[in-house]
Amino acid sequence: MRFTVLIPARLASTRLPNKPLADIGGAPMIVRVAQRAALAGAAQVVVACDSMQIMAACAAHGVKAVLTRVDHPSGSDRLAEACDILGLTDDAVVVNVQGDEPLIDPELISQVAQLLHLPKLNQPMAVIGTASHAIESIADQSNPNIVKVVLDAHNHALYFSRSLIPFNRDGHPNAPQPLRHVGIYSYRAGFLRQFPKLPQAPIEVSESLEQLRALWHGYKIAVHIASQAPGPGVDTPEDLERVRQIWASASH
Repeated sequence: MRFTVLIPARLASTRLPNKPLADIGGAPMIVRVAQRAALAGAAQVVVACDSMQIMAACAAHGVKAVLTRVDHPSGSDRLAEACDILGLTDDAVVVNVQGDEPLIDPELISQVAQLLHLPKLNQPMAVIGTASHAIESIADQSNPNIVKVVLDAHNHALYFSRSLIPFNRDGHPNAPQPLRHVGIYSYRAGFLRQFPKLPQAPIEVSESLEQLRALWHGYKIAVHIASQAPGPGVDTPEDLERVRQIWASASH
């Protein structure tokens, strides 16, 4: 199936200033993300940014970029504007890849895009696709910075939480293993245009998880279960150094 990868990028970052322009192996991080995404088989890969500096960095490395407003309250708002700039039709599939994931697996991008194929018989159509993987570490299961997701029989999300879900009250040996939510999303462009206009949900505000807005309003989110955790993203200077080391090791 044809799909577009959109990579939102803001120059401002509290923990790591100018994060999209941070050098990784001789190229800005946002370029490295786009290069990885280009291996996923997308029809096009586009950076949706708020800065001429990011536009210039992308142009210098042959990466397509569009300039969006600086005052968007969320990444989904920025992507909705990018869909309009690019003239995408409402049924076009868009995959949102975060701009701080330079080690993302291209196959994961493709798998999340495929979730928006027509559903199997008697299964409702999902308007969003995303990903997860099993949480092996007990510490990670109780870490509120690691978002968990619980699925139904058709691998649609029932709920996302920073708390441990499902809770194995009686220590049952065959209880489902907790799943970590991976922050990559696929949408149809029409829903992406509609989503920022939906009223915020109380559970979204409480958990600080934007995807709960879709569940609150009755939409389905399909979830791919990956066989392993994705490579680390970049939020802090320490993360950046770790990713630089991984990149350097993989390049030799």
